[in-house]
Amino acid sequence: MTNDYSLFSVENLRVAYPQRRGQSGWAVDGVSLTLQPGGKLGLVGESGCGKSTLGRAAMRLLPDSTLIEGRVGFEGESVFEMNASRLRRFRGEAVALIFQDPMTRLDPLMTVGEHCIETLQAHRPNLNRQLAKKRAIAILEAVKIPADRWSQFPHEFSGGMRQRVAIALALLLDPKLIVADEPTTSLDVTVAAQIMQELTRLCAERGTAILLISHDLAMVAEYCDRIAVMYGGKVVETGPVDRVFQQPEHEYTRSLLKAALHIQADSETGKIEPTGKKENYQLKSESNLPLLTVTNLQQHYSLESNLLDQLFSRNRQVIKAVDGVSLELERGEILGLVGESGCGKSTLSRSILQLIPSTGGKVEFQGINLTALSRDAVRKHRRQMQMVFQDPHACLNPMMTVGESIADPLLIHKLARSDEAKKQVLQMLERVGLTPGEDFFGRYPGELSGGQQQRVSIARALITRPQLIICDEPVSMLDASVQTQVLELMLELKQEFNLTYLFITHDLWVARFFCDRIAVMNAGKIVEIGKTRDIFTHPQHPYTQQLLQAAPLLARTN
Repeated sequence: MTNDYSLFSVENLRVAYPQRRGQSGWAVDGVSLTLQPGGKLGLVGESGCGKSTLGRAAMRLLPDSTLIEGRVGFEGESVFEMNASRLRRFRGEAVALIFQDPMTRLDPLMTVGEHCIETLQAHRPNLNRQLAKKRAIAILEAVKIPADRWSQFPHEFSGGMRQRVAIALALLLDPKLIVADEPTTSLDVTVAAQIMQELTRLCAERGTAILLISHDLAMVAEYCDRIAVMYGGKVVETGPVDRVFQQPEHEYTRSLLKAALHIQADSETGKIEPTGKKENYQLKSESNLPLLTVTNLQQHYSLESNLLDQLFSRNRQVIKAVDGVSLELERGEILGLVGESGCGKSTLSRSILQLIPSTGGKVEFQGINLTALSRDAVRKHRRQMQMVFQDPHACLNPMMTVGESIADPLLIHKLARSDEAKKQVLQMLERVGLTPGEDFFGRYPGELSGGQQQRVSIARALITRPQLIICDEPVSMLDASVQTQVLELMLELKQEFNLTYLFITHDLWVARFFCDRIAVMNAGKIVEIGKTRDIFTHPQHPYTQQLLQAAPLLARTN
């Protein structure tokens, strides 16, 4: 099971949380793992399988009320038997954590430099400030953060740069093991590739081992040498990455690989043709007019702090978040909008819905110029345009039941009374696969899994019978098997309700699986637009080529 030379070992670990409504049993159930010095182990499995619980249990970061059995060893020493002083040194000096969202790790009131100094001096109190700063700047520069950003605050950094700061903080004390918990989930493909390349390079230079917790099988295949697959709190398969991906032994591993490859499979091979995805959307057009026409749309922001500065400043600093975008969306079409974080994708979607008034250009929906209408007039059209967001938990009111959340748009737009609304909600719950509907109607979002919450969000978007649905990263937080289920559901609903989708994503393989056409966005502009197959087989713009090259592909490992 374990040996004397293992850096990190988990032996028959079991973890149970205090009993909550609808939950029982062990979150981690009899798990045993080993990690050698300098090794790279990927821990994969669907949401709720116990991956993050295992990582936190190994560092003793779970609440005191948690029931824990078994042993966790680090260089032969029992982690569960460490006293408070030894445990404090163990965290940071021996093992460091990198979280999914770096903003949970960074204090918004402290500069990046202060974060580094505090971390170093907390563990090495005899180190003077000058030497601490020299050490910190060297580590920051190693993760491509220049020294002139030392005095900036976290909010002044992009998501990718914040994650680089988190990696720098993890490496400051030269730990022997880094536990990276979904470190790139919220990042686009180019930034994610840079982050993982730098993390693995720096760890290789220092002989640091990595435990990579992820639901991204392609990433684990590319950056890890061993893999452990978790399901229902247990490790059901473990071994070298190449062997597990090429000859999976457990049925769950095979289903995970099938789901991931299902999304990545090229429709040109004839293996995959998702239900409902056809390129004959033009034939369904009810008129010759496109459903949505965007003409030279602009969304510019001034950096001047007040109105007087904006009026009289000679050198106005302007951010062109959306800079002259033009596109058309046919009825029944799925148009994918791809590009890296900060390129303007989400701003464009909010400008189309007129949630933020555009600073120039035109948005025409069903032939009506929305940019020329009053706010109240736009609101009447918005029932025909709905949105599905990236994080369903963040957009569902935790104090409202599932039934109340879905019925809310019907009541806001005065489309039904409460008794009729309930009947429609129950039908919609059944239609999105939350059956029986009565069981889910009275539940709260916190009692549902991530996939179930996203189904509620889809039901809420569909309840007003819209014609256009804008999806902003709707499956990026879901694991491969649940991703496939939700995408297939959205394709079925598209056929049934004759929907048109504007699908925003940074996952190119999801875009290829789901979309008829793809628009590539960079620095506020559409740099390339065309049929999905053409974009993937013959990309014209250098930025599109760069995006495709950066995307991890599971099939490359076979």
